[in-house]
Amino acid sequence: MPAAWRPERVQVGEWRITALLDGTMRLDGGAMWGVVPKTLWARLTPPAEDNTIELALRPFLLERGDWKVVLEPGIGGHLEEKWRRIYALDRRTTLAFSLHALGLGPGDITHVVASHCHFDHIGGWLTRDAAEELAPLFPRAEHRAPAVEIEAAKSPDPARKGGYSPTNVRVIERAGLLRSYARDEELLPGLVAHEAAGHSDGVSVITVNEHGPGETAIFWADIVPTSHHVQPAYIMAYDLDVPRSYASRSKWLARAADEGWLGLFYHDSEHAFGRVTRASERYAFEALEGERQ
Repeated sequence: MPAAWRPERVQVGEWRITALLDGTMRLDGGAMWGVVPKTLWARLTPPAEDNTIELALRPFLLERGDWKVVLEPGIGGHLEEKWRRIYALDRRTTLAFSLHALGLGPGDITHVVASHCHFDHIGGWLTRDAAEELAPLFPRAEHRAPAVEIEAAKSPDPARKGGYSPTNVRVIERAGLLRSYARDEELLPGLVAHEAAGHSDGVSVITVNEHGPGETAIFWADIVPTSHHVQPAYIMAYDLDVPRSYASRSKWLARAADEGWLGLFYHDSEHAFGRVTRASERYAFEALEGERQ
């Protein structure tokens, strides 16, 4: 986990974006890199002795006027101990702690947006109440997720079961806080969800200020999980549909590079922000240091 964590902040149009943290996890490096040879990926993301690499779990806070949006709420703290050990989950810094560091509490959040419904991306919108029952962490917020993903999470088939926990969706749904979104839907002014399926059936990239003056930002979700995955062929073994994933990644990497968009990286343990640039026939990553508080 990054030492002495402090939030980083950038301004994109009328949106102020702050990188938070809900801890780190470790996954098998080979699975995170798919068919990429270990001789290559081990230089980029050095593995531990068990072949795992560290991955951040990084929500973002988007603020504009009275809106306070948590984008990708993290993994949460309710995984069984068995799975906490398997994923080497380290939550010394949590989403709630991150928000508290900004002077915010759960009741201040107006919206929660998820790119897809995998357990390590939405579990953080739950907490435990006084009776130790799972409940929404953000009781006043509208929760948004792709319609396809909500249904996949509630009734995952065998090929998808490992990535989803039905409880993560059903608790929010029972509380009357869950609302689906469709592809290319503007969730709030300047905040647009674009389907980029392949990793999962309904995963989306989220653009910030896409049509406004000034620069645009793109939240990469698991389309580009880290700053090292910026080549279209660097596809995780977790992706359900490799040809579709390749097409999605190619489309959005090209657009982000050609239009100079600022990237928001969920799983990169070092860089929250950065740009994808053209480098001859490949892409490169250009780090951006956000303003630290």
